Amino acid sequence: MSDKQARSIHDLRTVVVGTGFIGPVHVEALRRIGVNVVGLIGSTPQKSKVAARRLGVAGDLTTLDEALADPDVDCIHLATPNHLHYPQVKQVLAAGKHVMCEKPLAMNTVQSSELVRLADASDLKAGVAYNIRFYPLCHEAAARIAAGDAGPIHHITGSYVQDWLLHRSDFNWRVTSEQGGELRAVADIGTHWLDMVQFITKQKVIEVMADLQTVHSTRDRPLGSVQTFTNETSRDFDSSFESVNIDTEDAGSVLLRFDGGARGVVHVSQTTAGRKNSISFEIAGSRQTLAFHSEQPNTLWAGFRDQPNQMLIRDPSLMSGDASAIANYPGGHAEGFPDTFKQLFKCFYQHIASGSQKPERSYPTFEDGHREIMICEAILKSHRQQTWVSIDHE
Repeated sequence: MSDKQARSIHDLRTVVVGTGFIGPVHVEALRRIGVNVVGLIGSTPQKSKVAARRLGVAGDLTTLDEALADPDVDCIHLATPNHLHYPQVKQVLAAGKHVMCEKPLAMNTVQSSELVRLADASDLKAGVAYNIRFYPLCHEAAARIAAGDAGPIHHITGSYVQDWLLHRSDFNWRVTSEQGGELRAVADIGTHWLDMVQFITKQKVIEVMADLQTVHSTRDRPLGSVQTFTNETSRDFDSSFESVNIDTEDAGSVLLRFDGGARGVVHVSQTTAGRKNSISFEIAGSRQTLAFHSEQPNTLWAGFRDQPNQMLIRDPSLMSGDASAIANYPGGHAEGFPDTFKQLFKCFYQHIASGSQKPERSYPTFEDGHREIMICEAILKSHRQQTWVSIDHE
């Protein structure tokens, strides 16, 4: 809390709110860095008790209000549906607790700008869980570009594609604008890509031209419950269905202009068969091109015109300082998706424990989360107007 400066991250106590797919991911990562998880909160007290028992989380906290009233809780992680982020973040900050919020930070820029203001007015640490930038080789690419190894950046291309909403019978709260927001695929996974490449290149997106696609204009919503990211799909249920009109996109492509002069394009899809969780980038500079693919997260490709291409296998002894600092295993010992959350949270909690104003390494802040929503609103406007739209980062 703001009036308690911990000497170690191991002294900090936190509560995770959200018991779906990503909440338990937060719990696991927090435990790996030694933070005390003293509560796991679901949508009801009963769900809280069941989830806490399943993951072995001790303590008797069963609601967010209880967690906020507990003076020994230092930080709250919000892994709840998108429409709850804004009111819950306001509650957490008002209670004087640090906050790590899943993306998107809010439903629109009016909300997110207010959250930035509230966080800035406090001495609390506030982060957004854009974990993808914490693949060690993303940090390595950032270090090489910062050192000038790639030369001036010409263009940036890539994609983030999945297949979990391929079928008309695939349904989840994220597909409805009421709970997920007016943008879905772009906001849900596309912003991960945007955060990653802006972090790596240190160039901001300033203009967009978007073409979005809704593959299924209606989807079958089962009248029973549906779990996300499990082996079950809505087709496995014997309950009846209702047809629901879909007003969010399943896929889309966006042309990009960056403030450093680079051009780019990103393709986002949640209906690409066979791609479970695939994010990639290719950053082309005047001296070399750097390429990364999350399905092979321990390799970074460097392409050259006048010498043989190179393939760096993740190895702390061969990487830059910032990258090796978040690669905890020796070369040949793979690190992947769960490790990105571990490294993000380690950076965040070290910042809390230090009491300093500036973290040693950059984690996504509320300002970053607000910027992503600004880009999303510009993308939606561009798609509707079929024109280039500028982003006012001021």
